[in-house]
Amino acid sequence: MFDQLLVYPLLNILVAIYHALIFLHIPYALGFSIVILTALLRLVMYPMISSQLRASKKMQELNPHISNLKEKHKGDNTRIHQETMKLYKEHGVNPASGCVSAIVQMGIVIWGLYPAFTKVINLDPTRAMAELNSKIIYTDFLKLTHPWDATFFGIPLGQNPSHLFSTLPLIALFIPLSTGALQFIQSKMMFSKPQENKPTSAKATAGKDDFASMFQSQSMYIFPVMIGFFSYTFPIGLSLYWNTFSIFGILQQYHITGLGGLEDWRKLWQNKTSLSAGKERQ
Repeated sequence: MFDQLLVYPLLNILVAIYHALIFLHIPYALGFSIVILTALLRLVMYPMISSQLRASKKMQELNPHISNLKEKHKGDNTRIHQETMKLYKEHGVNPASGCVSAIVQMGIVIWGLYPAFTKVINLDPTRAMAELNSKIIYTDFLKLTHPWDATFFGIPLGQNPSHLFSTLPLIALFIPLSTGALQFIQSKMMFSKPQENKPTSAKATAGKDDFASMFQSQSMYIFPVMIGFFSYTFPIGLSLYWNTFSIFGILQQYHITGLGGLEDWRKLWQNKTSLSAGKERQ
């Protein structure tokens, strides 16, 4: 069912973009088609993602107030829930809106983009052309007349970095490292600066909050490492799509919420630069 609803339409769009790039005599058309399709989908989802980011930012801004409520009404879970809902209503926050948006996005990515790219990247160009022409492409106008070039700047999109380590070690290391780094930057930007989330009371953070904060902090490092490891074992074409998705995500995150958790790093860099400049003047 997902093939008919998501995968096949995306593949037809991918092939249409590919034909347009071939018509314009642009090299590495398949790789650029993946980049363009990913960018187009990111733009289509822009309003939905923006709504989620704004909701998440508001939730983080309210965290200190929620912590104070938990301290004030400690032991009275019903009162804490009532006051928290009242606080959300006063600030126009709907906790469920971000979850629904995230589920829709993950559905498009996991059941749409990922299977679509897997179908064409994992196959050799001749088999990919045969499968697309016989099962997937809707009209004769879009059917491929010859196998496509499955490389991007000389890098085979269907190969895993692990398989290329003996011949292209720098590329094999750069791809998973860059994938993990981009994911880390995006994850770091999603969280407010630590000092913004500190409760005004020293006792305002309960054990559950400590655990949640620790889990959130650890996942910010663990998830990028996992993504980097997966990109080392998955075809390079999938990393191309994921990195494109992450880059547009970082740009949108910056537009909506600014640097977020990276703000401390920026200030630290400014301080170091100022100190270095001061020493040079002396």
